[in-house]
Amino acid sequence: MTQFNRRQWLKAAGITGSLALINGYSPLQATPSIKYPAKPVSGMIRLNSNENPYGPSPKVREAIKIAFDMACRYPYSFSGELMGMIAEKEGVTKDHVVITGGSTEGLNLTGLVYGRNGGEIIAGYPTFLSMMRYAEHFGGYAHMVPLDENQAHDLEAMSKRVNSKTRIIYICNPSNPTGTIVDGNKLRDFCKSMSKEALVFCDEAYFDYIEEPDYPSMLDLVRDDLNVIVCRTFSKVYGLAGMRLGYMIARPDIAKRLREKVPAFTNMLAIEAAKAALEDSEFYQYSLAQNRKAKAIIYQTLDDLNLKYIKTHTNFVFFESGREISDLNQDMKNQGVQIGRPFPPLTKWCRISTGTIEEVEKFGQGLKKVMA
Repeated sequence: MTQFNRRQWLKAAGITGSLALINGYSPLQATPSIKYPAKPVSGMIRLNSNENPYGPSPKVREAIKIAFDMACRYPYSFSGELMGMIAEKEGVTKDHVVITGGSTEGLNLTGLVYGRNGGEIIAGYPTFLSMMRYAEHFGGYAHMVPLDENQAHDLEAMSKRVNSKTRIIYICNPSNPTGTIVDGNKLRDFCKSMSKEALVFCDEAYFDYIEEPDYPSMLDLVRDDLNVIVCRTFSKVYGLAGMRLGYMIARPDIAKRLREKVPAFTNMLAIEAAKAALEDSEFYQYSLAQNRKAKAIIYQTLDDLNLKYIKTHTNFVFFESGREISDLNQDMKNQGVQIGRPFPPLTKWCRISTGTIEEVEKFGQGLKKVMA
């Protein structure tokens, strides 16, 4: 099995690695020649859910149209090819792959299987809460550990919460809502150590947006047969949030347990869309390039307003507004822009997604009026 890593992903897009040797140039900064028309701005601008506004790509749309003929069929027996494509991309076997209806279903599924009936989950706070909330419905308990002073996971503090009832340690990296990442070597050491005590769940929904050279995915630990799950999604860079398809990579015995305990549901159109998305490297690169431009515009707006923000590794920016977000949210709606919800206890910090260029420019105009 050939591992399809980020460098190979870039090579497939026709971007030569030799450019990286020139003045520290990163191949991730290249912009493909192909262009994707932005959707016209009309009505309320949605910058609240970290969606990719350029998707689905034309290639994916064509695949969806063709798939309509199979929409009368249940998807279970048709997912094998997609599993094989994912396995090839991630350098694992099909037995490692669990396809889910969006990554949220994977989170919920894992929380139910491992966290129910008194099982405990350790997670940073604030974070994406789906797993913890779902497990608590079935008798689980969540230990929420505050982020450190850099708004990143406090790995040392999390390790101190581990006890005999700990079933899952949840790491969202890059972090939602802060956009931070943990030092790669420290995270790898943490996951290797903690996997001896409990299942380590690495939510890498935003991993594609990381631009640090050779930043590690925890997939290597799965390939080494450790007690680790890595979760990915087609909702972000691939622009398929509305199609609901994600996947988990886990040791085959863990993957088998998850598939057997609670069947994961998706649909024929989503399966074909995901297959086409994996082959559409031009749209993948275009999405990253547009995200980079949108981030720069948001940064400039926040610099103009002298507002503190965190340099992000995702498709959103987390900044300190100095105002309760529930109030700011309403004021921004009056400007025609939806921003992220409050993330306690950081209720004066705002999460803003990177929309199209026109959308983030309108966000900037609206924020300057609101903050005047």
